[in-house]
Parts: sequence; structure tokens; C-alpha cells
Amino acid sequence: MTPLDPMAQPLSGSHLIEASAGTGKTFTIALLYLRLVLGPRGPQDTASFPRPLMPPEILVMTFTNAATRELRDRIRTRLVEAADAFQPGTDPDPALAELRDSYPRDSWPSCARRLRLAAEWMDEAAVSTIHSWCHRMLREHAFDSGSLFALNMEIDQRPLQAEVTRDYWRTFYYPLDSEALDTIARYWTTPDALDEQLGRLRQYAAALPDACPPEDALAACREQRQARLAELKAPWPAWLDELDALLDAAAERDAFDKRKLNAKHRLVWVQQLRSWAQDPAMAELPLSDAAKRRLTPEGLAEIWKEDPPPAHPALDALAALPAQLEALPEPLSELLSHAVHWTEQRLAAQQQRRAELGPDDLLKHLDAAFAGPSGDTLAERIRRQFPVALVDEFQDTDPVQYRLFARVYLSTNQLSTNQLSASQQPSSQRDDCGLLLIGDPKQAIYAFRGADIHTYLQARRDTAGRHVTLGTNFRSATAMVEAVNRVFRFAEAHPAGCGAFLFKTPEGDNPVPFFPVAAKGRKDSLIRDGKPLPALTLWHLSTEGDDVKEGISKGAYFKEMAARCATHMAELLREGQAGCTGFAAPGES
Repeated sequence: MTPLDPMAQPLSGSHLIEASAGTGKTFTIALLYLRLVLGPRGPQDTASFPRPLMPPEILVMTFTNAATRELRDRIRTRLVEAADAFQPGTDPDPALAELRDSYPRDSWPSCARRLRLAAEWMDEAAVSTIHSWCHRMLREHAFDSGSLFALNMEIDQRPLQAEVTRDYWRTFYYPLDSEALDTIARYWTTPDALDEQLGRLRQYAAALPDACPPEDALAACREQRQARLAELKAPWPAWLDELDALLDAAAERDAFDKRKLNAKHRLVWVQQLRSWAQDPAMAELPLSDAAKRRLTPEGLAEIWKEDPPPAHPALDALAALPAQLEALPEPLSELLSHAVHWTEQRLAAQQQRRAELGPDDLLKHLDAAFAGPSGDTLAERIRRQFPVALVDEFQDTDPVQYRLFARVYLSTNQLSTNQLSASQQPSSQRDDCGLLLIGDPKQAIYAFRGADIHTYLQARRDTAGRHVTLGTNFRSATAMVEAVNRVFRFAEAHPAGCGAFLFKTPEGDNPVPFFPVAAKGRKDSLIRDGKPLPALTLWHLSTEGDDVKEGISKGAYFKEMAARCATHMAELLREGQAGCTGFAAPGES
């Protein structure tokens, strides 16, 4: 991948800047911002934006309010430093010196004035979160977006969502009969428990199918379950008579190890199966795990002395029965679909009445406005208002957010070639605006924090041929960077693997390749009791007893390792307070 040159980076069209943590993203954004403020360096300068811009015209977006404040302050500081750098007799840092020297000397006074004016104008700068930007666009372009002029953004929608869920609970669950309520109680015992689950599904409401009200869904599911249970239980009364006789006869001739299948267990297990078979409504099999294992072909084969071990349909059926009972019709998906759709509609009505929207609702409303009859006009107005956009932490972008950027800043041809692979020819792009996406593809796999790797891959396709990278880490020690590179390089090159991020195809195409990062970071290292600690240590959890044979669950593994890591970090912090552990430069201890 091409390393980014902040002085030569084109500022028109769409570009993807891939940057790992600690590689100077904020520094680079500030430097590109300076170039946008200063404008072209001369008639032959095709890399700069065609005209100089001021802070209200340069859209800078990130994903948290704290990051927004930091970015605004860093840009303001850099503008002041750059204005000073263009004064005669100054000795600026190398980056500002290179920027200054790229402009004709006779333009330095005007450049300094423009940079100082921009610094004074930073209070009006368009540096915001994407949600704040959407809120502003809906208010400022109310006619084109079809929004209210007086529209409030309510960040915390949880109280209103909880109120709507309680309305749903009272409307649909209070009238249910006791049997239906027992089913509901298997899933949620309070409206808050239901609201917690709905909160994880609301963003996918459009993909959920329509569903009938809970009373109808529960009745239909009950009928289907009873029919399926009757089908499963039908042969069991006859089978149990045969199985009981088979085991009694085998016991009389000492055909199996009676220590592992004694008369008492046989009597109890067969009676439990009879009770289950004779009760039309009983779904759960009342057998212990030991009984379920023993009363199968494999279980009897382990203790059978004769050859061959017995074969009976009941044994085969019992082996498959737990999975069949687990697969009985459940109303949960129907209940959730109906609840999501109803509460979404009620929430929208309440928001309309209050003239307020939540953060995600702002995105949806602007997205709908772009899809509406005035969508092209709205996109054009926003493009004129903000000719250039820089999107920081782009790896956290979801499909709706990226669609908003694309609608404003990508050409129609780019939007229609979304299925091109990254190896195909670059798509055409707009020259009247600029979109710079700055993000770390390694973090785009973190769905738990809202990232969407497929959105990132879409952006890579849309910017094919226009990818650059920040390839030097300035934050971490060299040993740490080299250790991380080694781990990921090994996974990337493994012949039996799918690449470091599991996206490599059997044909060798890899849309998320790993690129090693160079190191130019801190010189000190972590010292413990006078000795440097390794940059990277691999921990693994050994298994004991039954875990050796059956393994350990993912949840149990995470819980145990998280506890061990927390304990180790607490130890290091205590040792740091005691002066036994800390960072030291070479030669120090």
C-alpha cells in the first residue's frame, strides 16, 4: 500500500487513509486541514483543493463528543502554529516548515493572515459527531428534508423507549390467559427485561418480518407444538413395553454390567419416559443426563457383554429426542418481531408529538430524505455547504452512516459500482468535492462497538486505486510493534488459514490484508524488579479433569482469562505505586 504524503495527498475526490493506532491520525488530519485552508500552491497544483476553504466549509466528523472537542482544539492550535510559521525569522517544526516552503515566499504574509483568521473562526468550525451533523442538516434544510424546523435531539432515548415498552406490555400481555402468561414469563418477567432485548433489535426493525399480535402468535404456536409433540410421543407407549421386556430379559441372563444399569435405575427411567409419553403437554424430557446417555445404542454398547448389543427403535429415537424437543416451535421470534414493530411505531409517534429525535433516528430521517423526491437537491446543497469532508475513526461507520457520506460525496457512477472488487479498475469520482475516510481496518471487525466490516469493505471498493496508509507507529515501543507484527504476519501467511482477519478466500483474494507497521515510538521499556518485561506474552488456559476430554466453553474461558488479566494488571499497578515496576529509558533501572 502507498504511504501517505500529507503534502502531496489529493484533496479532491474520495480517498481512504488506513491508519493503525498511534500512527499520527490526528496530526495528519490537522495538516490536511491546513492545506484546505491555504488552498492551491500555484496554477500547477492539482493535489490541493481548487480553492481555499474556511472552517465552516470543512466538515470534520468523528464518533464521540470527547474526540470532537480534542480534534477541534488540536486543529485550532495547529492553525495558530502554522500562522506563526509563515512569519519571517521563525523556525517551525519540520512538517510546518515543509508546508510553508511549498508556497511561494511572496504569498507567506497572506497565508499567515488566512491561517490566523481561520484560527479565530474555529468556534464556527464544522467539527462534530455524525449525529450532530445529521441534526444540523435536518434543521437547516428542513424544506428539502421534510423535517420540522424546531427539532430537538434527545441523546438518551432510553426513558422514552422504556415507557413505550411498558405501554406495549400493558396493551398486549395484561389480557392474556394464565397459560399464555406462563409462556411470556419464560422469556421476560418484567417490561424492563423485554425492553433490554428490544433495544438490541430496534436497529434491525426493517429486516424483521411482520408478525401477528401475541395472543394469536401464542395460540398458533401452542397448536403447532401440541401437534409435533403428539407425533413424537405416538410410538413411545409400545416402545417402552418392548424396551422394558428387552432389558429385563437381558438382566436375567447377565447380558450387561448391572453396576452401570441396575434394576432401580431401569425402573425409574422407564417410568419417567412413560410419564412423559402419557402427558400431551409435557415437552421437557424428565431424564437425567446419565439416563439420556445410557439409553442410546452407544450407551448400551459400552456396558453390553454380548455381541452384538441390542438394537431397538426407542434407543435410536432417544438419542435424537433432545434435539427434536429443542427444535419444537417457539413463539419468541414472532413475539419479538411484533413488539419491535409496534414499539417503533409508537416511539416515532411520541417523538413526533414531542418534536424530538434520538441519535439513530436522526440518521434514519436524513437517509430517508436523501431517498425522497428532493434527495438530489438536498445532497447538492450540503455539498456546496461543505465541499470537503474528513471522517475520522471511519472503521466505526455502519451502513446507514456510510450511505449518507456516499450520497453527498460520491458520484452516481461510484454508487452504481458497489459490487466491484478492490482489484478492479478505480471508479470515477467527483472533482467538485472531497471525501477523505480515515480509519483502521483492523478495528472494523469490532462489531461489539458498532463497527461494520462489510461497510468498510464497501468503502474500499468505492475508493479502489485511491488507498494510502500511515505506516509508522509513534506511540509504542519498537519491541511491542515488532511483536504485534510477528503475530499478525504469521496468521496472514499461514498456508491453511484465511488471513489475519479471516477474510482471505481460497482463491487468494484478501479484502482486509495485514500490512506491518514500522516503529518510531518511545525508547523506554517496562521494567519489573530491575528487569525488562517482554513486549508481548502469550497466556493460555490449561485444562484439567473432565475439561481435558470435553474442552471448556467459550464463556467460561473468557471469564477466567479476564479475571486473570485483571488480577495481573492490578498487581502491576500496585508494584508501580511501590516503585518496583515502571517505565525506564535504556540504561536506567
